[in-house]
Amino acid sequence: MIYDTRMCELGEGPLWHPLRQQLFWFDVTGHRLLSQHRGEALDWRFPEMVSAAGWLSRDVLLIAGERDLFLFDIETEETETLVELEAGNKVTRSNDGRADAQGGFWIGTMGKKAEPGAGAIYRYYDGALRRLYDGISIPNSICFSPDGKVAHFTDTATQRVMRVALDAEGWPRAEPEVYLDFTGQEVWPDGAVIDAEGRMWLALWGGNGVSAFAPDGSLVRHVALEAPHTSCPSFGGADGQTLFCTSALQGMDAGQRAAFPAAGMTFAVPGVARGQAEHQILL
Repeated sequence: MIYDTRMCELGEGPLWHPLRQQLFWFDVTGHRLLSQHRGEALDWRFPEMVSAAGWLSRDVLLIAGERDLFLFDIETEETETLVELEAGNKVTRSNDGRADAQGGFWIGTMGKKAEPGAGAIYRYYDGALRRLYDGISIPNSICFSPDGKVAHFTDTATQRVMRVALDAEGWPRAEPEVYLDFTGQEVWPDGAVIDAEGRMWLALWGGNGVSAFAPDGSLVRHVALEAPHTSCPSFGGADGQTLFCTSALQGMDAGQRAAFPAAGMTFAVPGVARGQAEHQILL
């Protein structure tokens, strides 16, 4: 079902805030943070592109923007830079990101025109931002196993989702290995989230929905949505069993947009699976 009818050129980064019981998401190229509260459509505008967030408290989000990770007070709309993120590089912007079980925040960067290898994946933890992987074209699928011992990510351009073992503090302790491989298929892995049972729910750009995969990589099910370019899922709702998913109009011509009038909207499918609660970022 359609959760929100507002069209996003590039919908991304849905976050179910466990304290507010409220969904937040982004229209990256529209410079917007979107939400709903008690039936009211909420919309915040920023001077630059914004793409992902985590929560610090009831009222404060950490938001990834073009040049920094910054704190945003939902009620007062005040902002404060936490740490610069490739601030001197005019080519790149932030993309996919998510908080980990240890209170850190992983965030990827990419070229604004998807320039090959222009981006990287970083982790903010214990007051510092550290680069984990470079040479990334389109970082996505950042999510974590329920026990906090495994991280996942993709460079969408490679069509492969990777996983890597983590140490007790949440840092990679081994080389990434291939978890899912879509090479040669007409779908590209985008955003992802892991449910409470350890299954990955992966939005497929070009795949008209979200597919769930067991830890061994086998396909569990596919949830079809009325948009060809689904971009990122999140679990939420009062019982944690609603699958939300953003989508995008980007890359669709006039004919495709006419054929998929719900493309660019945000979807919600109840009773799909029980998700993990989004982790709190610890500064």
